[in-house]
Amino acid sequence: MDKDAVLTYILEPGDMPTLLRGELPVSVISSNRYISQSTPAAQLTDRHVEDKPPSLDHTISTALSGGARAVILMGREGSGKTTALEKLVVDWAKGELLQNFSHVFYFRLTEVNSLEGELSLETLMQHHHSHIPPESMHLVLQKPEGVLFVFDDLDQYKPSLDASVHNLCTDPGQAASVSCLLSSLLHGSLLKGAAFVVATRPTGRLKFLDGTWVEVLGFVKPQREAYFHVYFSDQATANKALIHMERTLGFYDFCSSPRFCWTVCSIYKTLMDAGAELPETLSQLYVDILVHLVQALSLNEASNRELVLALGRMASHRSLDQHPSCTREKLDSFGLQPFFSSVGAFLQVDGELDSDACVFSFASQLTQEFLMAVSFFLDKSASEGVGKMLEEHKGHAKFLELFLSGLSEPTQRRPLETLLGEFNSGRITDFKCGFKSSSEETLKGCSKDEHHRCFHLLHQAQNKSLVKEIITPSARTGISYGDLSLRDCVALNYVVSCLGEMELLNLYRTRDLTEEKAEFLAPAMSLSHQILLSNSSLSPGAVPHLASALSSGLTAELDLSHSHLGDERLKALCAGLRDCKLHTLKLGSCRLTEASCEDLVSALTSGSSQLCVLDIMFNKIGDQGFVKLCRALQSPQCKLQELQLQGCDLTAASMEVLSAALCRGKSELRRVNLTLNRIGDIGVEALCKGLQHALCKLQSLTLFDCELTAACCPRLMASLMSQHCRLSELDLSVNDLGQEGALLLCQALSRPGCRVEKLV
Repeated sequence: MDKDAVLTYILEPGDMPTLLRGELPVSVISSNRYISQSTPAAQLTDRHVEDKPPSLDHTISTALSGGARAVILMGREGSGKTTALEKLVVDWAKGELLQNFSHVFYFRLTEVNSLEGELSLETLMQHHHSHIPPESMHLVLQKPEGVLFVFDDLDQYKPSLDASVHNLCTDPGQAASVSCLLSSLLHGSLLKGAAFVVATRPTGRLKFLDGTWVEVLGFVKPQREAYFHVYFSDQATANKALIHMERTLGFYDFCSSPRFCWTVCSIYKTLMDAGAELPETLSQLYVDILVHLVQALSLNEASNRELVLALGRMASHRSLDQHPSCTREKLDSFGLQPFFSSVGAFLQVDGELDSDACVFSFASQLTQEFLMAVSFFLDKSASEGVGKMLEEHKGHAKFLELFLSGLSEPTQRRPLETLLGEFNSGRITDFKCGFKSSSEETLKGCSKDEHHRCFHLLHQAQNKSLVKEIITPSARTGISYGDLSLRDCVALNYVVSCLGEMELLNLYRTRDLTEEKAEFLAPAMSLSHQILLSNSSLSPGAVPHLASALSSGLTAELDLSHSHLGDERLKALCAGLRDCKLHTLKLGSCRLTEASCEDLVSALTSGSSQLCVLDIMFNKIGDQGFVKLCRALQSPQCKLQELQLQGCDLTAASMEVLSAALCRGKSELRRVNLTLNRIGDIGVEALCKGLQHALCKLQSLTLFDCELTAACCPRLMASLMSQHCRLSELDLSVNDLGQEGALLLCQALSRPGCRVEKLV
């Protein structure tokens, strides 16, 4: 087989790329701009799943080389499936990949849709691969084990491919419908032994396919970085564009789409070359895109307006009808007939433009929903309210309300009004009133999802005064926003930043606070007086962002209880504790050990530490760790007034050190809780030395279940009767003091100078 002919066939110039449909695969491959995409780590061998997902190329090649009959690539629109398939064929033709196959046949099934009638497999293959001589085609089909079929856009093929609806054929020369031939190939009755690589969007129609299913993830962050640096020749420009995209759009799932990355790079380059500002929201990005496309047509304002209204009618119909494409006849019914030669700039065109079989669709769901939003505000002829429109499209249009929110703000829609004329002010007012009313009602409730929806719309509107108007002090509830998505973090951070400060940032039970999420939330954390992160899971990369927020922010109380922080993460956190306003730190059940105490001492003794309350209950710091901690109590820089030490594996040895620290006169400790530590009578006797010292400031002591007996009561009695003892609260619950011990304590209480007000 002539591989040069295959290269010519695959790499032949096609249509010009458009801003919305993405760069053509042939251009990506020819210009060496192909970036290998990621797939989830697949169990293709006996090895463990890799931490780093393998490349798409590697996954396909490994599966086919390992004897798999079929590989099914499943990914969203624009995820790069087509480019990956064409690159696969090109690499084979260049002798770089899959050389165990003697022949590779590539089919775009959107082109096969128009074929009608019956024909044989030989005829079908000859029709789409005319570069192969007829006599050679017959020989190819005699050795199916050396043949690889590559089918793109399988989900776009209209007829059913389920074996149950066809009489499957076995003879390559037998005439049958195209759908029957394809079904026979995929189910293995025709050309048995041939292999397949199939690309499809997620759909339930193709569940019958048997093979290695591979999810196409597109571009994760490192690949986006590589792509931007390949697209922009100047690396400073590439960095500027990438940083801006990651900050403003990188939290959206569709940023993993290579097609979307190409669109962003294209519009960014246009704006940068013109010296214009880059968009701050998704709405602004699509405003810039639509402005660019409309200006390129050089129409007058009336025509521009009618074109966008017609596209909006098509978008609305597609959304309600839930069918991805429409015919030329249907296109005309939306009012697009006068603009027929220009629709390729906005729509995906499959087939010859002047053919009745040609079908049209939006290149992406985002484009469709944006045009719906623009045309709704642009249309002055209808009186339909926004509530009814949103209800009609509920469940079908994920970003419609976001686009309406963005376009409701004058600064964001102004470039479009310059080209299309003024928007319908009545509809904009209707949207704003409805949004304000529903948001106020939402914030009274406790639905986290509804709160987030409100925050997302406010973030898209980019109106600081609107945030303050809707989220009044009375509306700032303590609802938990744990388990935030990256997008939720961005919206929440925007809201808090607009408010200027937050009394409580409740992130209780955030089970996946990643580095990216923490980075986006850091400004909000720095503006929060109290941060609740108990029962949460922080990645190692998230902790430095939290530490930075503490060091520069307003936070007075941080609760990380039951967060499984560990010694290494605490070390990173302590970097932010040395210069912050933190008054209370709760680290109960954080899996800390003796090693953490050195870092805590460093933080507590820094000149600017404000920490007064430290809760490290149920951490196995032991006596050696506590000895280190007591060094801080002897420093004049330490302002600690309360220590919660329940269940910290302490013994009598620790009490000797604590007592010594209390006697030095530099400790500000007022409250100590030693519950569930094996202090024993000897430990209490050591502690009593400190209680009787004139420089000891301790006012509350809890010795709940500390293995005490009546033997310690004489020393306790003496301490309580001491003129220097300042204890007002003493808890001796769940200790075997007996009647004798109780009587001794009662004697102390009866002394006029005893300050104890509460004895348990």
